[in-house]
Amino acid sequence: MASDKKTLIVLVGPTASGKTDLALELAQILNTEIISADSRQFYKEIPIGTAAPTKEQLELVPHHFVGNLSIKDNYNVSQFERDVLQLIEEKWKIYDQMIMVGGSGLYVNAVCHGIDELPDPDKALRKELNLLYQAHGIEALREKLKTLDPEYYKVVDVNNPKRLLRAIEVCLQTGKTYSSLRTNKAKPRSFNIIKMGLELDRKLLNERIHMRTDEMMKRGWLKEAESVHPNKNQNALNTVGYKELFAYLEGHMTWEEAITKIKTNTRRFAKRQMTWFKKDPEIVWFNPKNKEQIIRYLNDNL
Repeated sequence: MASDKKTLIVLVGPTASGKTDLALELAQILNTEIISADSRQFYKEIPIGTAAPTKEQLELVPHHFVGNLSIKDNYNVSQFERDVLQLIEEKWKIYDQMIMVGGSGLYVNAVCHGIDELPDPDKALRKELNLLYQAHGIEALREKLKTLDPEYYKVVDVNNPKRLLRAIEVCLQTGKTYSSLRTNKAKPRSFNIIKMGLELDRKLLNERIHMRTDEMMKRGWLKEAESVHPNKNQNALNTVGYKELFAYLEGHMTWEEAITKIKTNTRRFAKRQMTWFKKDPEIVWFNPKNKEQIIRYLNDNL
């Protein structure tokens, strides 16, 4: 890439594909720092269940946006876009490259291409919608969004209450449909972007998901879930693993059922991640084992 511009190296892929280890290796080779674009790893109370980098890994290379929030904090993708752009402008004074790694496609997209300007959440409205969700479940949110914005309802992940809540909020706050406010126009960036994706054979990825789940249990995931259980209605905890462990703690599932469910839902989550990332033609895909090929590709394009 013949340019004097700085470069953001973006490493994406499904959960358990080896992104964290590879990002560490690349950051050490390039002598730079890492930005996490995994929205589940922002929260300091839940490092085990979100497979956040370990203390040892964090000591090897400086990481940003890992454990920087509390599960009680409100944070959204617009804030993330602003915070990352502000951070890297400072870091460009030191580094020619930075690495952003993660599995949250919307957050990656916000940094690379920008996100539409939408109103900040209204606290009273958010509280009202959360009460609706708690009282009547996700189906109530689906029905409300379907009425307010049938076009967006067709494309949204209807299993993700955060996405449903946000879209409903915007519709009610603005009086317009969420879909009409999403222009999807890319914002120019002052830096180059190289996007790389990690892809594994489905069977191997599933095996890694199962092994990692068992390892996380050994590291104390259940104890971690117990510690945050009093806050189970926080949006940050409405994610794979915690819902199942909370069901176990409340006697709604056996231990074996909870573990099986976590593994099944994590596989589904990985599949959704890949569906999202595969839509991006800018991503060049690699097997994580082919490190020499990845490094050569980077050298050819930096």
